[in-house]
Amino acid sequence: MNTYDLIRPFLFQLKPESAHDLTLRLLELLVKLPGGSELLSYLWGEGKEFPVQVCGLHFRHPVGLAAGMDKDGRLAGYWNKLGFSFAEIGTVTPVPQLGNPRPRLFRLIQDQALINRMGFNNNGVDALVTRLQKSKPNYPIGGNVGKNKQTPNENALLDYQVGLKKLNPVVDYYAINISSPNTPGLRALQETDALRNLLTGIRLTVDMLPFKRPVWVKISPDLTDDQLKSVCEVLLETNMDGVIAANTTLDRQGLISSPDVINQTGGLSGHPIAKKSTKCIAKVIQYTNHQLPVIGVGGILNPADALDKLDAGATLIQLYTGLVFKGPQLIHQILNKIK
Repeated sequence: MNTYDLIRPFLFQLKPESAHDLTLRLLELLVKLPGGSELLSYLWGEGKEFPVQVCGLHFRHPVGLAAGMDKDGRLAGYWNKLGFSFAEIGTVTPVPQLGNPRPRLFRLIQDQALINRMGFNNNGVDALVTRLQKSKPNYPIGGNVGKNKQTPNENALLDYQVGLKKLNPVVDYYAINISSPNTPGLRALQETDALRNLLTGIRLTVDMLPFKRPVWVKISPDLTDDQLKSVCEVLLETNMDGVIAANTTLDRQGLISSPDVINQTGGLSGHPIAKKSTKCIAKVIQYTNHQLPVIGVGGILNPADALDKLDAGATLIQLYTGLVFKGPQLIHQILNKIK
């Protein structure tokens, strides 16, 4: 039995968001102690290397941390100590916001899944910049950028521009979040004309910034084939650098957990969306004719799930719900199966 297997039963006795917050607080405390970060490396940080070069960035191996786990960069300097080769921080918005009322995070233990309706709760981009300046991560960091809830879609570009400009010196790539189901109207930004206008403005903004950072766009797994094809056409037209496929889903088909939990509003992540997100990866590769690299995310709970995404064409992959259910050892289990 590994260390996380000992901890998980205690964490699962807590409410999901309380367990999440406690985990981050304990890790923050640990890394401040003498030898704390070295202990993390000893327990989880060593592993095989499978170097990946993409968009001018070097990754020690393809497995990274997905956005949502560390919205405010509290552990940005240390996720590599748990074995990740990169970490995506956020989603961050121009000004702080509380997010949706609690409870807003739910475990579906029988389905090995989570439902969240967090609503971009974060301390704002200025606080994140300060943290990243202090922690100075020595591995690739992505900044996942969104808009504030009160900002209407017609003004969304202004919010994204704030995030892009302020994060420019302290991140290695941008992730544009237009696909969370928990901010009203956000997914409408994936509609062709709105998406073209937004991404054209983002490209113009990024090209004028002092540090050149690749721009990846995180899309929904709930797009129809025609919608996804249109999205891919716009991504190519606006010279985006990559795609993150995919965000959480509103689909509830096939779930076996209690209806009281299944019927909670919010985005579903974890095992039930593994095949759906992998299918999305393959279609992005097809519709872009291999012109855009893909970060595959959604439902990776074992090495087979990870290999499916890599086989579908993903260049990199990310974990979140798999980390909650399986712990950091999942990273090494995946790396041990990569050939």
